[in-house]
Amino acid sequence: MKILAENRKASFDYEFLEKMEAGLSLLGQEVKSLRIRGASLAGSYITIRTNEKTEKAELFWIGGVIAPYQVTNLHNIAYDPKRDRKLLLKREEIAYLTGKIKERGLTLVPIMVYTRKHKIKMELALARGKKTHDKRESIKKKDVERRMREELKARG
Repeated sequence: MKILAENRKASFDYEFLEKMEAGLSLLGQEVKSLRIRGASLAGSYITIRTNEKTEKAELFWIGGVIAPYQVTNLHNIAYDPKRDRKLLLKREEIAYLTGKIKERGLTLVPIMVYTRKHKIKMELALARGKKTHDKRESIKKKDVERRMREELKARG
């Protein structure tokens, strides 16, 4: 598993309740760009939309940036790096996530994009936003752990 993009701030801003894996529906140049680490998950989120034709719920990744693939000069091709990208999940998983989001006021947050068996996958989490005092506690905990590591390193 090779990590292509990571949302490090998500664990600071949200408390993860449940994690899932979803496939991504991408264009060819987006896959190439992702493989050379041309993506950003900062500020992105996942939303559920209903398809008008089929009346089925679909998940979309909104606000994620995949830079254009620039090995050659491809100036005449229209490409939107911030376009909405569809996530590929089973119907039961989408129904489960839809129910959780509606009943509890939770949100879906993208955590990381990675490869698994030559496929591009996204790890997403069902999350609840942290309050300010929760963020302070997590900062204190990280600080204590860092100090303990430094002490052990100095002694050993």
